Amino acid sequence: MAGGGGGAAPPPKQEELQPHPVKDQLPNISYCITSPPPWPEAILLGFQHYLVMLGTTVLIPASLVPQMGGGNEEKAKMIQTILFVAGLNTLFQTLFGTRLPAVIGASYSYVPTTISIILAGRYSDIVNPQEKFERIMRGTQGALIVASTLQIVVGFSGLWRNVARFLSPLSAVPLVALSGFGLYEFGFPVVGVFILFLNKKKGRKSLLLLLSDFYAFDYLSGFLACEMCGDWAASTHPSTVIFTSERPVFDRFAVIFSVAIVWVYAHLLTVGGAYKNAGPKTQITCRTDRSGIIGAAPWIRVPYPFQWGAPTFDAGEAFAMMAASFVALVESTGVFIAVSRYASATPLPPSILSRGIGWQGVGILFSGIFGTGNGPSVSVENAGLLALTRVGSRRVVQISAGFMIFFSILGKFGAVFASIPAPIIAALYCLFFAYVGLSLLQFCNLNSFRTKFILGFSFFMGLSIPQYFNEYTVVNGYGPVHTGARWFNDMINVPFSSEPFVAGVLAMFLDVTLHKKDNATRKDRGMHWWDRFRSFKTDTRSEEFYSLPFNLNKFFPSV
Repeated sequence: MAGGGGGAAPPPKQEELQPHPVKDQLPNISYCITSPPPWPEAILLGFQHYLVMLGTTVLIPASLVPQMGGGNEEKAKMIQTILFVAGLNTLFQTLFGTRLPAVIGASYSYVPTTISIILAGRYSDIVNPQEKFERIMRGTQGALIVASTLQIVVGFSGLWRNVARFLSPLSAVPLVALSGFGLYEFGFPVVGVFILFLNKKKGRKSLLLLLSDFYAFDYLSGFLACEMCGDWAASTHPSTVIFTSERPVFDRFAVIFSVAIVWVYAHLLTVGGAYKNAGPKTQITCRTDRSGIIGAAPWIRVPYPFQWGAPTFDAGEAFAMMAASFVALVESTGVFIAVSRYASATPLPPSILSRGIGWQGVGILFSGIFGTGNGPSVSVENAGLLALTRVGSRRVVQISAGFMIFFSILGKFGAVFASIPAPIIAALYCLFFAYVGLSLLQFCNLNSFRTKFILGFSFFMGLSIPQYFNEYTVVNGYGPVHTGARWFNDMINVPFSSEPFVAGVLAMFLDVTLHKKDNATRKDRGMHWWDRFRSFKTDTRSEEFYSLPFNLNKFFPSV
């Protein structure tokens, strides 16, 4: 070939496939923990968090108060008290605890122990329902006051910091995931009450309530959020893509839209007589006029300490409640980690996590003093709402705390929102629980057989063991551990009935003890990604997100 040095062109270089890069902070968050949205948007988002946390706030008293001997009036007062204390605890947690946008609400972890107190023999001879209710509430108050010392001591002393240092991304995945997935028995089975009546002629309409909720959440946001341009036809507008608008409406305020649509539709069915000939359970669940809360709630009432009388103390019940408190502690640890991701914050330093657990213990103390009948923990459903809206602002959750306190004092107005039919709330839970969380898997080596075994075994046992304990209790009326000491039974049965507790403890044990800890194993479990966040002052971003306000760090350093 004439000319100089020409030759055949080299074959094109094959593009090398690259995995998705690991991110310390979750990307694509519209407003992170320190960047609040505009005030009108923040107020609406805060109201959404209030609506979401109403689920457990209403469902727990609805199941406990009748067993205690109380009526609609006692139920309304208990809901008001839970709301009031939840607002206080959320404010304290966002100001002085972890400072994450975490809602602190009522927890199902305390329900079995509370039921055990209700069934105590010393209350069986009380004939007057009002007296029985107050006596049981006073016994629950005493147990909660004693149980609060566990989290206060473990948190503020720094003991939980030492435990949290053993948490790796690998062992945190089952804990965080089961904190949401493990609550499936409180979600879809309640929705299923509607589906049970599909065979009935008028019950077919109720399926639309469930479908409307999921439509508003999953599809309405994708096909209707069209950059606020007025063109709502998804098939004809080229820019209509999921979450492409600068100010999305249907995805960010999906709770308000879906609850409003389905609630109005449920009311129309109620007025139209769709459930007129249905069974009592269907009417209580589906009708909008059967809660009894609105008529029983006072117009204005401020919950006050020891409103049910002086607390009573029983050593066995106190130990059983401490076991429930420890379960809530473990579950809250997983949800705190999830909230830090959805707020686009850095991984939670163990010292800050311990400080948050200490303030959660203070929240349990408030619950015992005010008499909520139940203890608090971090709300899993509100963590899912952070993921849905992509708004992890601290201010939004503080505004929601203001709504909790406001509507707990104005009882009639709060009762209106508290009367939302339970299946609507359960439909929300089916979505929110799904968000909490497998994102920590990005830090782990999923090609390692050690990693695969720990994940698979802890997930399987985390679902299987609690399922066995719960089914055994339903069939026999008592748990697998059934001795003469009721408090001892609760101390064993309650922890093993919690999915995140079983999965988290098992995953941490296997992660710490299985095989030698060389550098390769350390990388497989993802510890090298979290090393710089093991101390509060190692990364400047941690100080930005978790520092106490008003220059309080000099007086209250991280434990």
